[in-house]
Amino acid sequence: MLTNIFLLFSASLLLMCSSAKESQRASHDKSYPNVALSKELVRTAREGKDASGIMDKLATVSVEELSAELDTDEAKKAFWINVYNASVQHILTKQPELFEDRGAFFKKDQITIAGELISLDKIEHGIIRGSKIKWLLGLVSDPFADKYERTFRTDKADGRIHFALNCGAKSCPYIAVYDAIYMDEQLDEIAHQFLNRTSIYEPENEKVYVTSLFSWFRGDFGGKSGIRDYLRKYDVIPQEADPSLSFETYDWTLELGNYTDLSAGKTVSK
Repeated sequence: MLTNIFLLFSASLLLMCSSAKESQRASHDKSYPNVALSKELVRTAREGKDASGIMDKLATVSVEELSAELDTDEAKKAFWINVYNASVQHILTKQPELFEDRGAFFKKDQITIAGELISLDKIEHGIIRGSKIKWLLGLVSDPFADKYERTFRTDKADGRIHFALNCGAKSCPYIAVYDAIYMDEQLDEIAHQFLNRTSIYEPENEKVYVTSLFSWFRGDFGGKSGIRDYLRKYDVIPQEADPSLSFETYDWTLELGNYTDLSAGKTVSK
């Protein structure tokens, strides 16, 4: 009898704690109004709706207000990944020919956030990757980052962001909506999705075929040993495996409209 009462009390307490945590997280999400706008920006892209009103709000928010809101790396990653992905979809849907010169497309200052006209490269490499130089494998930081970039950039490079950013190519990861307070769980989920969709493990040959993203940004993953750690963590290879790595050719064919849904944070992502 006492055992049953104790179990019932424990279960009730656990349920109360879980509900309180969810309520707290949902309430906390309301303190990120510009992250909420970035999430809506992704939804407009997915639904083919006009986003000019949202972009006007993001363009005119002050640097001080936005930087105060993006007070953690998780909030920064959620906001800027949403902005990046949605911007690529909106721009290339209207002007797909811009993708023919990808270098120029990503370098062009064409998105206004907090009063600054910036490029997709600045968002990805300068802000989300914490001022990493684009073509140096994630091994070298940019010592000449400007004040705007230093204000918004993440403190630490996170390899998982490469499985969340979609640049419009066929081989790119699928697009999801990201939340500030669920960012860590969501990045784990998208990493698991992407790596298991794109990797091929051949135990008989002790080889694993993986995305070229691992090669291009190997410094963000901790080198080749770090890449294998990622593959183990996300169930691509067994824990005891140590296969050779083969990097797949990236398919740069323009392919828009690839979206996915995440279970983490689902209650506040709608």
